[in-house]
Amino acid sequence: MADIEIPDGVYEAMELPEPDRDATMKTELAVSLYDRGVLSFGKARQLADHSAREFHRLLGDRQIERHYTSEELDEDLDYARE
Repeated sequence: MADIEIPDGVYEAMELPEPDRDATMKTELAVSLYDRGVLSFGKARQLADHSAREFHRLLGDRQIERHYTSEELDEDLDYARE
């Protein structure tokens, strides 16, 4: 897994409780990359460590349009089979 390095000053400047910082950064990155079409729904949801329902709700709250490709259909079908 690749790690993203965040400068200490930036990490410490986040106005979030320490325990919430990593999860918040992952969620924000996932939402942004999904919105830009860089990550599929399944991979963005995985990055954010959210259930499909939670991630759908988050996208709805932020009024982010859903993208649904044949690749995502395959991912959803694979997930459903697990």
